[in-house]
Amino acid sequence: MISKKMTDALNGQINKELYSSYLYLSMSAYCAEQGWAGFAKWLGMQSSEERGHAMKMYAYLQEQGAPVRLKAIDEPPAKFGSGQKVFEEVLAHEKFVTASICKIMDLAVVEKDYATQGLMQWFVNEQVEEEGTASDILGKLKMIGGDARGLFMVDRELGARGG
Repeated sequence: MISKKMTDALNGQINKELYSSYLYLSMSAYCAEQGWAGFAKWLGMQSSEERGHAMKMYAYLQEQGAPVRLKAIDEPPAKFGSGQKVFEEVLAHEKFVTASICKIMDLAVVEKDYATQGLMQWFVNEQVEEEGTASDILGKLKMIGGDARGLFMVDRELGARGG
């Protein structure tokens, strides 16, 4: 049986994952407005992935017989600056999500909630990948600086992301 404290923590994380989806969708729209189709595609796919993360927790709570309580999602920013600024924000946000995931894992360990530990281990591993990917893209953008040709190449690379 999942505790009320864990149920509340997972419902809070669902909200964070849905906000992540909303944030990346806003970033995607911004990038499309800038003419960065590859950035827009990558971020749109990332938005869908984040919604999937929320749904994974949603389904887990239902499997545990725990109530799902959806909360309001904050409005994300609409402007982000340069491509580098976009991915600085992506990386910072992923680090925020990682910290939140780790807090839930800590709670699961304290409560000896082995089922939730199993779920959260998947998310811990996912966050390592998410931060690594964002960091790699940001590194490329820092390397090219303001060079339009370099930005074109990174945009093209991000646009090649498969589903």
